[in-house]
Amino acid sequence: MTDKRRAELTDGTVSDSAAGAPTAFLEVRDLRVHFPTDDGLVKSVDGLSFKLERGRTLGIVGESGSGKSVSSMAIMGLHNRRNSKVSGEIWLNGEELVGLSPERVRQLRGKHMAMIFQDPLSAMHPFYTVGHQIVEAYRVHNDVSKQVARKHAIDMLGRVGIPKPDKRVDDYPHQFSGGMRQRAMIAMALSCDPELLIADEPTTALDVTVQAQILDLIRDLQQEFNSAIIMITHDLGVVAELSDDILVMYAGRSVEQASVEDAFHRPLHPYTWGLLGSMPRLDRDRTERLMPIKGTPPSLINVPSGCAFNPRCAYRDLNGGKSETDRPELVEVEPGHKAACHLPLDRRREIWDTEIRPKL
Repeated sequence: MTDKRRAELTDGTVSDSAAGAPTAFLEVRDLRVHFPTDDGLVKSVDGLSFKLERGRTLGIVGESGSGKSVSSMAIMGLHNRRNSKVSGEIWLNGEELVGLSPERVRQLRGKHMAMIFQDPLSAMHPFYTVGHQIVEAYRVHNDVSKQVARKHAIDMLGRVGIPKPDKRVDDYPHQFSGGMRQRAMIAMALSCDPELLIADEPTTALDVTVQAQILDLIRDLQQEFNSAIIMITHDLGVVAELSDDILVMYAGRSVEQASVEDAFHRPLHPYTWGLLGSMPRLDRDRTERLMPIKGTPPSLINVPSGCAFNPRCAYRDLNGGKSETDRPELVEVEPGHKAACHLPLDRRREIWDTEIRPKL
């Protein structure tokens, strides 16, 4: 990234990327991932910034198409450089990842960062046994024999709860159930003790008992390896169970960042209110129906001007037209709590306390 790009945003203000050396284990600064298409430029991620320390878990939530998976794949360096435009900065343990050579990125994957994909059946190669794939991933970063690597693969499968791992190590992915494939994917991702683990919808399509086991497994392994974890999910219950902090994404940007406690008990963005209102509650009786967010997410080719959420926001008329013309910046409104909204802070608190929270 050039010094000029480092010092400017589209509105001419100084960006976080001019802030110098990173202060966290993972620090993303003004990340943008755009895809040129025949219909126009798809701005899948358009100015995302956040930090994550080792030993902590960040939950990234938002509707489909908000940019969650695209941003995580950018961190992993998995976007095809011929078909995408990635800019900004991604600092991992003091090393800047954007613009690194493909060879260096491959060296970092597995040992320093790893990813659990949403669909392990498509992420794992169908022609090779599960054990072979774990062995291969392990030997890339460790100078050991096939026998030692195989023993390590069996040990990892056992640690993630695969029964009879010495036998199942020679099975193919299609011979595993959905829950076992997800466990095998976790075993592969953790085989080299990565410092950063990205879990993209790790419990999708699994029954609730297996979901609980997977979440317990991730929590236990984090405590053992002190890994930093990014948990990408639609399920706010998963976030509440596992995460320390929450990043809410909408239309490729972050609209709120807060601790789990603040995000659930004192949210400060109407989109977050909508996500919470759409979540079923089993801990108490509800007298009101669920409150779905009206409308649909915007096209990332033609993002609405001003606040991207304004066409769906019930409070856009309270801002004197700013919602349609001015894009709100993500600012810290309370210690450790950031939000991007034109509504005055006192008004947001009043709406939450009197209109939203009583209905949840």
